[in-house]
Amino acid sequence: MMSLGNLDFTACPLFIADPEHSGYPQLPSPPSRAPDRPMIRPAHPKDVPDLPAIVIASGLFESPQVEELTQMLEHHFSSAADSPAVWLTDDDNGPVGVAYVAPEPMTTGTWNLYWIAVHPDHQRQGRGQALLNQVEQMLTQRDVRRLLIETSGTADFDYVRRFYRQNGYQEEARIREFYAAGVDKIVFRKVLSP
Repeated sequence: MMSLGNLDFTACPLFIADPEHSGYPQLPSPPSRAPDRPMIRPAHPKDVPDLPAIVIASGLFESPQVEELTQMLEHHFSSAADSPAVWLTDDDNGPVGVAYVAPEPMTTGTWNLYWIAVHPDHQRQGRGQALLNQVEQMLTQRDVRRLLIETSGTADFDYVRRFYRQNGYQEEARIREFYAAGVDKIVFRKVLSP
């Protein structure tokens, strides 16, 4: 079961807890949500089949990466250990977006956004930005100092890198031919707190 600690989600207008699942923060009845506003919530076990489908539809990830995502999801929800990692979903009568963030091993206050994707039918509606904003808000409440995001340096990922830059991320590193011959890894970084 995912632990969200003692975070106050009442200040996060996009976060609405699922009252059917114990262990999630319980909020007062949320105000009705405008149809153009995403509902961001913690992912739960019943979302496991839907989240990889979003990633596949996004076209951003290859089959081995999607298989890894599926294994990570299944492990996260079947593990008896309490993980600090967080899976969020944008729910619009079912998951249409996903984000996965976890602490960077052997660091203090540095996390990595490993996955963020929105189904193509729901893109260009501010949902990716809403997911990213929710991740940042949640991590700021946890006193996380830095958020890293790794992505591909290929031309077909130009719009992805532009998205991160538009949201205040700076290119911190480029590892040449990391993923494959001719495919660099770009690491973006954003300071969340000093």
